[in-house]
Amino acid sequence: MIQSETLELLEWHRLCQHLATFAATKLGAIASTNLQIPTSQSVSEQLLAQTKEVYQLESRLATGLSFDGIQDIGDSIERAELRGILAGDELLAIATTLAGARNLRRVIDNQEDTPVLTDLVADLRTYPELEQEIHRCIDERGIVADRASQKLGEIRDDLRRLRSQINQKLHNILQAKSNAVQEQLITQRGDRFVIPVKASHKDAIPGIVHDSSTSGVTLYVEPSSIVPMGNQLRQTLKREQAEEEAVRRILTEQVAAVTPDLERLLAIVTTLDLAAARSRYSYWLKANPPRFINREEQEIVTLRQLRHPLLIWQQQHEQGHSVIPVDLLISPHIKVVTITGPNTGGKTVTLKTLGLAALMAKVGLFIPAREPVEMPWFDQILADIGDEQSLQQSLSTFSGHIRRISRILNALEHEVENQPNSLVLLDEVGAGTDPAEGSALAIALLQHLAEHAQLTIATTHFGELKALKYEDARFENASVEFDEATLSPTYRLLWGIPGRSNALAIALRLGLKPEVVENAKTQVGEASDEVNQVIAGLEAQRRRQETKAAEAQKLLQQAERLYKEVSDKAASLEEREKSLRVSQEVAVQQAIAQAKGEIAQVIRRLQQGTPTAQDAQQATNALNQITQKYQPAAAAKPKVGFMPKVGDRIRISQFGQTAEVLTAPDEDGELNVRFGIMKMTVKLPDIESLDGQKAEPIVKQKPTPTPTTPPPQAAPAIRTSKNTVDLRGKRVADAEIELDKAISEANGPIWIIHGHGTGKLRLGVHAFLRQHPRVSSYEPAESADGGSGVTIAQIS
Repeated sequence: MIQSETLELLEWHRLCQHLATFAATKLGAIASTNLQIPTSQSVSEQLLAQTKEVYQLESRLATGLSFDGIQDIGDSIERAELRGILAGDELLAIATTLAGARNLRRVIDNQEDTPVLTDLVADLRTYPELEQEIHRCIDERGIVADRASQKLGEIRDDLRRLRSQINQKLHNILQAKSNAVQEQLITQRGDRFVIPVKASHKDAIPGIVHDSSTSGVTLYVEPSSIVPMGNQLRQTLKREQAEEEAVRRILTEQVAAVTPDLERLLAIVTTLDLAAARSRYSYWLKANPPRFINREEQEIVTLRQLRHPLLIWQQQHEQGHSVIPVDLLISPHIKVVTITGPNTGGKTVTLKTLGLAALMAKVGLFIPAREPVEMPWFDQILADIGDEQSLQQSLSTFSGHIRRISRILNALEHEVENQPNSLVLLDEVGAGTDPAEGSALAIALLQHLAEHAQLTIATTHFGELKALKYEDARFENASVEFDEATLSPTYRLLWGIPGRSNALAIALRLGLKPEVVENAKTQVGEASDEVNQVIAGLEAQRRRQETKAAEAQKLLQQAERLYKEVSDKAASLEEREKSLRVSQEVAVQQAIAQAKGEIAQVIRRLQQGTPTAQDAQQATNALNQITQKYQPAAAAKPKVGFMPKVGDRIRISQFGQTAEVLTAPDEDGELNVRFGIMKMTVKLPDIESLDGQKAEPIVKQKPTPTPTTPPPQAAPAIRTSKNTVDLRGKRVADAEIELDKAISEANGPIWIIHGHGTGKLRLGVHAFLRQHPRVSSYEPAESADGGSGVTIAQIS
């Protein structure tokens, strides 16, 4: 009972109604309105995983998950199972639902990172053959089609023939008896064809009168000559109805045969729609996914910038006030938080916001708070909020509160011993009775809840409850801020600071006589006034700290922005340098190719005819010109350093002292120097001239190697049809077989033509060459020989 009371106090049904507006199907809307709250953390985590995957999936899809065609076919399935015959539109709804479910499964199966949703639709059976059969037999209007059976087609041919004969006969009568008819019109009364006859000429056209006009001037007569055809038409219509019913009965039996799978399909589709509704509602709230924490592992309840979801809806749809968020950061050792402060300051809203956040996390909804969102999974959320007085039950406010609190304590008794895991929310605890007794009762109650509940949040006006923090480490104080200058609350929650009384200050500013206020202050006592002054000082100090923190945050954001700008510029410069390097490489390759072409032209001119010495000299001169044209400029020679001689003055870099050279550098680059009365040995890299030149290093002479005859160079390989393998158009597996055969028969390099295409064949060929034991290396061919579309493999 207390669970349902808590849901009503927190206005959970309103949140469920808001959630239902984001559902795409009737079933999803019903499930959202009657949202079931899980009883285990594993179920909540499963629901959250569904919401996250739908959230990510719909952020990638252009139109999100589509539930087009899916209808509530539950009643139809149940009637089919009871051997009732389904109507055409009911059968058509089943077919469209099967198609819609199949499209949903196809979309989900095409995603790579939705394991929870993929597992959900894994056993979804959509029976395409049943869907096709329904569409074959039922047209888009829900009527049995002529093609449903041969017999039905023949019956409807007879119907069309009979109607045509009746119409033709009636047209003839209308023309022949035009003076007796009211107008040239053929109509129907029931399933009988009639014509309007003047009442005064009823004997001119004998037949059956089926109806008359209101005035009685016109009679609707079925001429006797077409009565037999009308009777035949009625019999044919009954045959048509019987055959249509037979078709629908067969389809209904097919539906009944797969009823369990269809019920499972409806459950899966409803689960998907509910997950999509949670995702879309969470996106609309600008909410973030929660993480369930274990306070026994010293994890902190973290709910920054937490907003009330119903107030967000009110602001957006009902032009309500802007929502002011609250921060809830509760250490693991804290079991009870007492919130104090003036009325209308937001204490009750804070309780409801936390309660709704806990419920939203349990059902798989995101929480409207800034990341990270971390809170425990509570077994129960129990609340006593609002006035419980009842004239019918003769209950006062105090009595109503006590009865509800008793139900809360009874509910806590059913939890596992020594493992309290409930959230208790108490509004104005101990109010409604004598202040002294109410305060004592509130203290005893909160101490009991500290032992038997995971977390308790209580609002109060009793000053005695503020002192509990200093007596028991499990208690914490918080207060709602009040601006005395404007006599209005700021709705901000201040942690660690108890609320102070503002009644006397408010009374004075509202015009109460000063002498009355002063008298009241003397009644309260100086101690109370001093406490209020201390609290005011703490509040002022907190505001200063918050101002400094805001300034520090602003500086941090500026530093981050500058860092991003510098990083972007560095990346841009690096990209530009890379682009320049690539363009330089392209230019070098083009120059090499052009030089090769010019050299080839010189060689061809030399090969034409019988070369003479003059021709050879001209070719040599041309090659020298090409060399000078394309040879890169020689790098500038480095500045030659000095070489110290005996008697020179030099500077020793290490000490910053000048010294005189006593000996010339030996082959190891060492020399003796003297500065002052000291002599020492130094190395050339450690000295420099007085004008800053570094010493020229000593280059050791390498022994001259014994001249040897250079090995003869192998003749360049020539591409022929025998050492060329054309793999274009082949699959990688087939290409590997042919390539392995060519490598085993080769005794030199081979040319492999794989083309460009999609690049898969080239990658497959290169992977095969890398692991083949006979292939020592491979490289792309020259551009004139196929470029990157051909690979040359060196065979060892």
